[in-house]
Amino acid sequence: MKIDCIMLGCFQTNAYVVRHRDQAGPCVVIDPGLESEALMDFLRSGSLKPDAVILTHGHMDHIAGVVEVVKAFPEVKLYVHRIEAPMLSDPVANLSAFMAAPCEVGQPNALVDDGQIIEEAGLRLRVIHTPGHTPGGMSLYSEMDDVLFTGDTLFNESIGRTDFPGGDHAELVAGIRQNLLVLPEQTQVYPGHGPATTIGWERCHNPFLK
Repeated sequence: MKIDCIMLGCFQTNAYVVRHRDQAGPCVVIDPGLESEALMDFLRSGSLKPDAVILTHGHMDHIAGVVEVVKAFPEVKLYVHRIEAPMLSDPVANLSAFMAAPCEVGQPNALVDDGQIIEEAGLRLRVIHTPGHTPGGMSLYSEMDDVLFTGDTLFNESIGRTDFPGGDHAELVAGIRQNLLVLPEQTQVYPGHGPATTIGWERCHNPFLK
């Protein structure tokens, strides 16, 4: 698996371009955040074609770039957890109503649930429903590659905020402990903000999970 991280926008959201091998062609984009010009430039310069966009959750800093990706690649599939789908067209729910430009990115064409396997661009990612930051937040796990994309659920020595509408601190922490920390300790964790980490490191050093 080849993973490229492009940090986007004033919230420094990590957008991930993921492909089976380090070569031009099909890929998957995870969370094309605000101010997506750098992401689009990266795709064009590498002759990369997204087969799918996968959203870990529906906050504006993770979804706003969907508009540009779909405009450039009209056949791309848009994945989101079934519970989260309404947020994509609701500026209040996705928090963009409180910014200068309310965000509506349209309806997803691929709704997923916990445990479902997403197979795109030669990749195989298992959906792990991880609510707490948002009700339909999800993480994406590749067992073959020991890789986990956690959105705003789990960070390097931190966890996602739970003071937004729909947040639930107890649910977030319980879900991380029960569904993420049980993964192999060598699993590489790629969060929605900040540096990568590992499951083993978070078990030992994350103060929110003690």
